[in-house]
Amino acid sequence: MKVRVNGEDMDIEEGTTVESLLRRLGVNTRGVAVERNGEIVPRTRHSATVIEEGDSVEIVRMVGGGGPFSFHARKMHTRRMYTMSDRLKIGNREFGSRLMVGTGKYATNEEMKEALRESGAEVVTVAVRRVNLDGSGESLLDHIDTSRYTLLPNTAGCYTAEEAVRTARLAREALETDLVKLEVIGDEKTLFPDNEALLEAAKVLVKEGFTVLPYTNDDPIMAKKLEDLGCAAVMPLAAPIGSGLGIRNPYNIRIILETVKVPVIVDAGVGTASDAAVAMELGCDGVLMNTGIAGAKDPVRMARAMRLAVEAGRLAYLSGRIPKKLYATASSPLEGLIE
Repeated sequence: MKVRVNGEDMDIEEGTTVESLLRRLGVNTRGVAVERNGEIVPRTRHSATVIEEGDSVEIVRMVGGGGPFSFHARKMHTRRMYTMSDRLKIGNREFGSRLMVGTGKYATNEEMKEALRESGAEVVTVAVRRVNLDGSGESLLDHIDTSRYTLLPNTAGCYTAEEAVRTARLAREALETDLVKLEVIGDEKTLFPDNEALLEAAKVLVKEGFTVLPYTNDDPIMAKKLEDLGCAAVMPLAAPIGSGLGIRNPYNIRIILETVKVPVIVDAGVGTASDAAVAMELGCDGVLMNTGIAGAKDPVRMARAMRLAVEAGRLAYLSGRIPKKLYATASSPLEGLIE
């Protein structure tokens, strides 16, 4: 009988189950999610779910980074207050590192592993993509120590709220996590988010119990709306994804920090260590990056530089910088000068 698997027509025997189909395709089932006719098949039902004539089946797994994907080919304040431990709190989770990193665009998986280690990150992002039906391609999860890192699946490449919600549900099934970095792209050239679709998708996912971290413009009004919906954090861009331009509008970031109480994590556009330090000196709770590290000539060294920059920027923010003044103020005492 004929069915459609990951967009391709395929002949299979009658009585084929999801489990036997995966076995036939040689799919490593770790971190894999299966959808049949638009409905996720829980892994506990793989052996009992029979595929029927004309069914449409999607099989996805986690891969590094993002990129195009389709299922068709508080009050105004001067300083925020933190606990002495100064850990990053997102929903019901806590992290010691305030640097989050992506897993895409590295030359090799070994380079990725070394960069992750040097970054000191505890949260790494992964993307949902179709598996290869010829059985080729290894699982990204074979190269990530999931006892050491918290996986943050993203909806990178989704252009509608429906696609983003569908991808988030598949990621939850594959990784057994409620975390999701929510992206709904509105423009292919700039990769700026579609705010209306983002709000629509966030509303659905929060209602379904997801811990939603939305990628958004550096818009304080949008940030407040996302917080009011129940998002666990807001992730305003510093500049377009992968541009390396750094924070283009620090004033909007400061207003966002004054507008919401949930963590503010700068996402996209960080190009070098000074960009990360600036974000943290503004008072941001964290920074997420991929291209800034993976695209460097030496990604492993850049990962270490980013870690140190985030730590330095955070310490500088908590220390309280001196005010900017137009004229000089002597550092040495004027009393006792030799005349």
